[in-house]
Amino acid sequence: MHHSPRPDGPCPDDPSPDGPSRTGPSAGHRAPGRPEAGPPSARDAFVRVRGAREHNLRGVDVDIPRDALTVFTGVSGSGKSSLAFGTLYAEAQRRYFESVAPYARRLIHQIGAPKVDSVTGLPPAVSLEQRRSSPGSRSSVGTVTLLSNSLRMLYSRAGTHPPGAERLDSDAFSPNTAAGACPSCHGLGRIHRTSEELLVPDPRLSIRQGAIAAWPGAWQGKNLRDILEALGHDVDRPWRELPAKDREWILFTEEQPVVTVHPVREAERIQRPYQGTYMSAHRYVMRTFADSKSATLRARAEKFLADSPCPACEGRRLRPEALAVTFAGRGIAELAALPLTALDGVLAAARPDGEAARVLAEDLRSRIGPVVELGLGYLSLDRAAPTLSAGELQRLRLATQLRSGLFGVVYVLDEPSAGLHPADTEALLGVLDRLKETGNTVFVVEHHLDVVRHADWLVDVGPMAGEHGGQVLYSGPPQGLARVTESATARHLFSAGEVPAPAAGPVRKATGAVRLTGVDRHNLRDVDAEFPLGVFTAVTGVSGSGKSTLVGQALAREVGERLAEPDFPVRRLVEVDQKPIGRTPRSNLATYTGLFDVVRRLFTSAPESRARGWKAGRFSFNVAGGRCETCQGEGFVSVELLFLPSTYAPCPECGGARYNAETLEVRYEGLNIAEVLGLTVESAARFFAEVPAAARSLRALEEIGLGYLRLGQPATELSGGEAQRIKLATELQRLRRDHTLYLLDEPTTGLHPADVRVLLRQLHGLVDAGHSVVVVEHDMEVVAGADWVIDLGPGGGADGGRVVAAGTPREVAGAPGGHSRTAGYLARALGAAGARHG
Repeated sequence: MHHSPRPDGPCPDDPSPDGPSRTGPSAGHRAPGRPEAGPPSARDAFVRVRGAREHNLRGVDVDIPRDALTVFTGVSGSGKSSLAFGTLYAEAQRRYFESVAPYARRLIHQIGAPKVDSVTGLPPAVSLEQRRSSPGSRSSVGTVTLLSNSLRMLYSRAGTHPPGAERLDSDAFSPNTAAGACPSCHGLGRIHRTSEELLVPDPRLSIRQGAIAAWPGAWQGKNLRDILEALGHDVDRPWRELPAKDREWILFTEEQPVVTVHPVREAERIQRPYQGTYMSAHRYVMRTFADSKSATLRARAEKFLADSPCPACEGRRLRPEALAVTFAGRGIAELAALPLTALDGVLAAARPDGEAARVLAEDLRSRIGPVVELGLGYLSLDRAAPTLSAGELQRLRLATQLRSGLFGVVYVLDEPSAGLHPADTEALLGVLDRLKETGNTVFVVEHHLDVVRHADWLVDVGPMAGEHGGQVLYSGPPQGLARVTESATARHLFSAGEVPAPAAGPVRKATGAVRLTGVDRHNLRDVDAEFPLGVFTAVTGVSGSGKSTLVGQALAREVGERLAEPDFPVRRLVEVDQKPIGRTPRSNLATYTGLFDVVRRLFTSAPESRARGWKAGRFSFNVAGGRCETCQGEGFVSVELLFLPSTYAPCPECGGARYNAETLEVRYEGLNIAEVLGLTVESAARFFAEVPAAARSLRALEEIGLGYLRLGQPATELSGGEAQRIKLATELQRLRRDHTLYLLDEPTTGLHPADVRVLLRQLHGLVDAGHSVVVVEHDMEVVAGADWVIDLGPGGGADGGRVVAAGTPREVAGAPGGHSRTAGYLARALGAAGARHG
């Protein structure tokens, strides 16, 4: 166990100079006359929080040392993120705004300050949160880490240009600038093309029958058909019988002729002639795909497009002039496609010509170092950022901060161990120590027990989630937490006696198997794997070893294609990933699960609604009528923040209620609809106990450990793990008897060990009911309790992609260490469980 010396100066609440700071229920509920934090002295070594009331925090007072690694722990929903991000980081951000332009200060009133009486001793803060906005399609590993800038500079200053060619500046090596982007694909590396076969899938149909499938539906599609008819085209003849010249013009013309359309008169409708503008199917699809704000319309347009590498640059995204420049005999696109470990090897072996080249090459290697150290050496610079997990993105940002050389700041990190194999977690701990040793304060919200044990200081929040949490149970060095009996973290950190003992061999016998042969995708090379059915299977391996590719792509595709076979044992496939359940505050827990439909029906049947003739739409915040029109029912308005990502602030008109005042007059059992959306799942389960349709949804959410979430909690506030568990609960409430294969990608991400037990009870229950469960997992306690383990590796990227061990947990734990990096950690988990239950 690692502990650095405790910072000087006892905590004000310490009973003695060397005792831990203890703030329990009494600290969270002090009398109004409680002592405030006095003016800090110049030598005060603590950040002191008084009266924090953000979200479910109950007037929390806590003191946290600076220049130390502090881990915030507690069950999911206990309030630890509200303290670390909602209070400490938000207050640091507010102070930053106060220090800059008047325009920025005005924004603070829109965003609102955190609910806290005072915070003293708080340095400037850097937030590395996993819920940040998703990166765009042009974003890559190179742009996130700024490594691309260094590589472009190297090629500009030290690259070998063709004889007689003009030396290019660094912008000419970027696919995101006009100077560097391939003119054919605009720097995307791929082009979207359409064809007659895609636009007209069934040429036996006539235009009137809908032959041109790519056209929009409803009135707009009828309008285009009427225009074609007015232009003299036969819309009743089968498509394949039309002249080739006409088919070509209808689908691909860039002309936009305007004609007078005389619509066919329909009974009881007067339809006057109008001027209609024709748009070809190709033009409509390309415009919708490029410009539409609707994700649904863009996805529909994409069905009529074929995606292929750009023939001009062969997918390399740059102009020919930039691709002709070499360093160490290779073009920039070739180096950007190498795994970072291989790129580092090329730079190490190169003999740079001149001082500038040597300095630039060394600078690039020094920037690659932290990324490789964090277990991400398998990534290449050109890897698209949207294909990265939230954990990978956060560690890339962390590596960039490590190289930035800042000191005297607070780093606030959100579960940096998410998605990390135990072998990679050790490297992460080294990086966190280096951030601290260079003069920074590190605050980490974390569940991984190895990271918790490594902390200098723990702040444990609880005791439970939601309204049963929000108190600081303990603040002090880790070993002191052992004395706090109400702490769920203490039970797992020091005894972990409640974790179920893993089986000595498979508890359940497989009822069949799905065999994959010759899988060749990403870094999987001709891989054979067998997944037993009717059991709980864990797929393990270091980051980048190919787990998600094997399960989420190869296995899912194989099973999906075979579901129609009459003798195939699996009848349904359910994939539960961590993608958000929505990207705006408009999407929430209640709408996603279908619970909100039930709630709206109840409000529609209330006497006040019937008297006013209101239908269910009145209680939807997605359509005009009952919603607040200032925020259009979102409850929030988007605030653009200078050079920072935009954020959401409560609507100034409805204060976040989403509805107008008239709609809020209607009550069901004493609550209006905004107040119902403000209930937690746990409270709602009691409130709707007599409504079977609502009770079923709420029971499924409670049983999976999400009782602390509010029904109307915006999707933008949910973690990837929470989103995944909402999807799983939605599945569980409509459980069918057909043999179902459930695929889950790291389902324990973001879960406290106590919550892991709750989730495992549900997953093992599915298997006991006759279904099959396959999880990609890094938590060795979960793996130790599986029936079957498939371990990939031995490393990540090009060094992975092979099945290095498969069998029961004990068999995999006994695999040679040189082959399996999981074996040692699994053996330790099995040994600890055996000792506890022996």
